[in-house]
Amino acid sequence: MLTFEIPNMTCGHCVRAVTEAVQAADPAARVECDLPSHRVQVDTTAAREAVVAQLMEAGYAPT
Repeated sequence: MLTFEIPNMTCGHCVRAVTEAVQAADPAARVECDLPSHRVQVDTTAAREAVVAQLMEAGYAPT
């Protein structure tokens, strides 16, 4: 399980974009976004670096 904070995830569109970005790295990934805390939990077999790269490409810099 990977956990990220994504400060610029602020709306439903962002949640969808983050989910799609993660699933570009692993189509079977399970993504849970908590919008108020800007926290994303990802259950994936993909490497953390691959998920981060996809998030960055989508414009969401995880911390």
